[in-house]
Amino acid sequence: MNSAVLFMIILAYLGLIFYIAFLAEKQRTRKWVNNPYIYSLSLAVYCSAWTYYGSVGKAANSGYDFLTIYLGPVIALPLWIVVIRKVLRISKNHNVSSIADFISLRYGKNRALGAVVTLVCLLATIPYISLQLKAISDTFHIMIGDALNTGKAVLQDSTFYIALLLAIFATFFGTQTSDATEKHKGIIASIAFESILKLVFFLIIGVYVTFGMFNGPDDVYQQISKTENFESISRLGGLENAFNWSFMIALSFMAIFLLPRQFQVTVVENTRVKHLKKAIWLFPLYLLLFNFFVIYIAWGGNILIGDASKAEYYSILLPLQNGNVWLALLVFLGGFSAVISMVVVSTLALSTMVSNNLIIPYGFLGRFIQGQTQRNTESIKNIRRVSIFLIIALAYLFYISFTTQIPLISIGLMAFVIVAQLGPSFFIGLYWNRGAAKASIIGIVIGVLITIYTFVLPHTLEAITGNNDFSVYGPWGISFLRPQALFGLSFLSPTAHAFLWSMTFNILAYLTFSLTTKGNYRERNFAELFVDDKNFSNLQDNALVWKGEAYVADIKNVLNRFLGEERTNRALSLFFRKYELPPDTQTADARLINFSEKLLASRLGGASAQILIANVVKEEEVSLVEVLKVLEESKKTIDNNKLLQEKSEELATLAYQLQYANEELLIKDKQKDEFLDTVAHELKTPLTGIRASTELLIDDLEEMPPELKTQFLSNILQDADRLSRLINNILDFEKLSTGRTDLDLQIRDIYTTVKATCSSFQTLAASKNCKLVLKTEESVYLRFDHDRITQVLTNLLSNALKFADPEIGCIEVDYKRKSGELVVYVIDNGTGVPEEDEKYIFEKFFQSNHQNRIKPSGSGFGLAISKQIVEVHKGTIKYKKNEKGGATFSFSLPL
Repeated sequence: MNSAVLFMIILAYLGLIFYIAFLAEKQRTRKWVNNPYIYSLSLAVYCSAWTYYGSVGKAANSGYDFLTIYLGPVIALPLWIVVIRKVLRISKNHNVSSIADFISLRYGKNRALGAVVTLVCLLATIPYISLQLKAISDTFHIMIGDALNTGKAVLQDSTFYIALLLAIFATFFGTQTSDATEKHKGIIASIAFESILKLVFFLIIGVYVTFGMFNGPDDVYQQISKTENFESISRLGGLENAFNWSFMIALSFMAIFLLPRQFQVTVVENTRVKHLKKAIWLFPLYLLLFNFFVIYIAWGGNILIGDASKAEYYSILLPLQNGNVWLALLVFLGGFSAVISMVVVSTLALSTMVSNNLIIPYGFLGRFIQGQTQRNTESIKNIRRVSIFLIIALAYLFYISFTTQIPLISIGLMAFVIVAQLGPSFFIGLYWNRGAAKASIIGIVIGVLITIYTFVLPHTLEAITGNNDFSVYGPWGISFLRPQALFGLSFLSPTAHAFLWSMTFNILAYLTFSLTTKGNYRERNFAELFVDDKNFSNLQDNALVWKGEAYVADIKNVLNRFLGEERTNRALSLFFRKYELPPDTQTADARLINFSEKLLASRLGGASAQILIANVVKEEEVSLVEVLKVLEESKKTIDNNKLLQEKSEELATLAYQLQYANEELLIKDKQKDEFLDTVAHELKTPLTGIRASTELLIDDLEEMPPELKTQFLSNILQDADRLSRLINNILDFEKLSTGRTDLDLQIRDIYTTVKATCSSFQTLAASKNCKLVLKTEESVYLRFDHDRITQVLTNLLSNALKFADPEIGCIEVDYKRKSGELVVYVIDNGTGVPEEDEKYIFEKFFQSNHQNRIKPSGSGFGLAISKQIVEVHKGTIKYKKNEKGGATFSFSLPL
C-alpha cells in the first residue's frame, strides 16, 4: 500500500475519532454518553498495542503464558465492588484527580510522596507510550512494504506526525478546563468506540486465520503439533512455571488498579458508582473475547511464517502474505485504535500529575498567589498542555533511542513492574491505619531501584552494548548479584524475578518504617478516614483535627484567585447553610479548612491546596493523642447519631402505622354511617309499604273489591315478613358479634345439610338460567349447628346467584377434608369482587364503592353474619378470585 494513501486513511480515521469526541462533549448530558456500557468499554484502554501485537508474539514464543496478563484483571474485577467503591467514594469527596493525588491524600496530603508517585508513573509510562509509537511505526512500515526501523530523520518519520496529532487531540479535549476532576466525556466516548473497533477487527483476523487460512482449530493444532518446538509452546510447565504464573497474575492484578490510565478511566472519569455492577462482568467478557483467537493466530504464524523475530506482527503479516491488503488494513486500524486510547488517556493522567504534584507545588505556587483568577486558570491549563507535549516528546525520544532493540512485551512488562511499586502504599494504606508517608516513600524508592537493577538495566545495557555479560556474570563477575538471578534465585522469568524481589523489599520497608516512624497528626487523621470505610462520609468533615487561628476572609481571598468570586461565594454559602453557620462568620474551623482544601484540590491537587491554605492560617501542632481522642469522640457521636436515627425511624414507622389506623377508623366510621343509612332505608321501605296499604284499606274498605283487598293484605304480609327477617338479621348479627348466641352443636352429616340447602336453591337457579352442581356426596360427620351453617350456605349461594354469569351461570358446591378441617367451597363464574374491596368484604359496615353501578339486592348483612357464624364454630371464612374469572368463597369447620 502506498504510504501517502495509508497516511490519508490514518488522518481520516483520526478525523472520525475527533468528531465522536466533539459530539460527545457537545451532548455530554445525553444518555448515550453517560451509561455503564461506555464506562465498561473505556476500561478496555488496558488493551493497548501490547495486547494487540505483543500477546501474539508472547503466545508464539512461550505458549499460554500470555494469559497471565489478563487473568489478573479478571480476578481483580469482582473485588471492585469492595475496593474501587471505597476508592470512588473517597476520591469524589476529596476531588481526587489522579493516583498520585489519591496516595498522597491517604498520607496526609504529603507533597513529597505525591512527587515520588508522579515520577514513578512517568518512569513507567513514558517507555510504555514509546511502545505504542513503536507499534505504529513497525506496522506502518509493514503495510507500505518498507523495512522495519529504517532510521529516517524526524521530519521524515510518519510516526512523529502521528505522535504530534495524538498530542493535539489529548490537549484539545483534555485541557478545556482547569478543573482536573471535570469528566472528559469526549475522550471516554471515543475510547469506548475504539474499544469496539479494535475488538471487532481482532476477532475478524482471528476468524480469518483460524477458518480461512486453516480448517478450524483442530487443523491448526494438528499442524502445529508437527513442529519442533511444539512442546515448549503448548505445555503449561511444572512447579517453576506455576510460580511464574502466580507472580505474573499478581502483577497484572495490581496493574489494573495502579496504571495511571486505568485509575483515570476507572475512578476520575466515573460518573456513577453503580456502573461498576455492569463493568465487573462486561470487561472480563471483553478480555475473554479479545484473547480467544490469540493462540491460533500465533500458531498459524509459526506454521506459515515461522520467523520468531516477526511474531509480534503475525496478525498483520498473515493477511498480507495471503494477498489480503484490506484485511491487513483493518488489523492496522485496530492496533492504531489501541495506541490512540492508551496514549491519550496516559498523557492526560500524567499531565495532571505533573502539574499538580511537580510543577505547581515546586515552583509556581508563588506566582499563583499573586496572580488573578483568569490568569491563574490559563496558567494551569498551559502547564498541562505543555506537559502533554513534553511527555509525548520524551516517549518519542525513547522510541527512536531504545525500542528498536527491545521487544514490545518487555517494555510493557517493565512498565507493569515499576508501577506495581505503588501497590503496598495503595492497598495496605486502604486497610491499615499505621502506614506512614515516610515509609511509603522509602518502600517505593527501594522497590523502583531493585526493579531498575534486576529488569530495566539488563535490557538497557544489552541494547546499548550488544552483549548480555551484565546479566550472565553479574557486576564485577559476582554471580550472587546477577540481576536476573539475584541471591541465587534463577528459576523465575526475568519479570517474575524482578517483581518478587522488588515487592518483597518494598513491603518490608513499608511495614518496618511504618511501625518505627511516628507519623504526624495529618497522616493519622486521613488514615482513619480511609480505613474506617463505614463511617467515612460522616468522619470526613466532623472528625478532621486542626488547631490554630484562621479567618474566613483570608481563605476566601485564596479561593477567589483560583475559583473566581462567583463560584467561591456560592460554595461558601452552601457550606454555611449545610452547617447552619451565620453568613458573617469571621473565624474558620477545621471543617472550613478541609472544605477549602477540597475545592482547591480539583484545580491544583491536594498537596498544593494544602500548602496554599497553610500559607494563610496559623496552624498549631496537634499531638497524636489529641487526634485519637477527637476521632474516638467523633465515632461515639456517630454511633449515638446512628442510634438516634434508628429510634427516629422507629417513631416514624409507628407514626405511619398510627396514621394508617386512624384512616382505617375514619373509613370504618364512614362505612358505619353508610351502613346505618342503609339499615334505616331497608327498615323504612317495608314500613312505608305497610302504612300505604293500610291507609288505602281504611279509606276505601267498603267499596274496594274483595280481590283487591286480598292483594293489599298479601302485600302487608310480605312487607311484614321482610321487616321481620331484617330485624332478625340485625339481632343475629348483634348476638353473634357479642358472643350472646347459643349454638345447637350436634354431630351431623355435612352432606345432608349441604344437599338440603342446594335443593332449596335449584328452582331459583333454574329460573335464572344458572346451573347449580353439588360435586361431592361423601358423608362427613362433625359437630355443628345445622340451622346456622344452613344460613351461611344460604348467604353464599344467594351471593353467587346474584353475581353469576347471566347467560351461562354456573355454581359449584364442594367440600374436602384438609389438615384436620372440613373446607366447604362455593364457586361461581361471575364478576368477582373488585381487588380494592377484597380485604373489606367481611367487615361489619363495609359496602363496596362499586355498588352504585352494580347494586345488588338485599340488606348487605350476609357475609358479615356468615363470618360471625363460622368464627363461633372455631373456623375461618375466605375469599379467592378465580384465575378464569368468578369468585370462590370457602369456610372451614374443625373435624
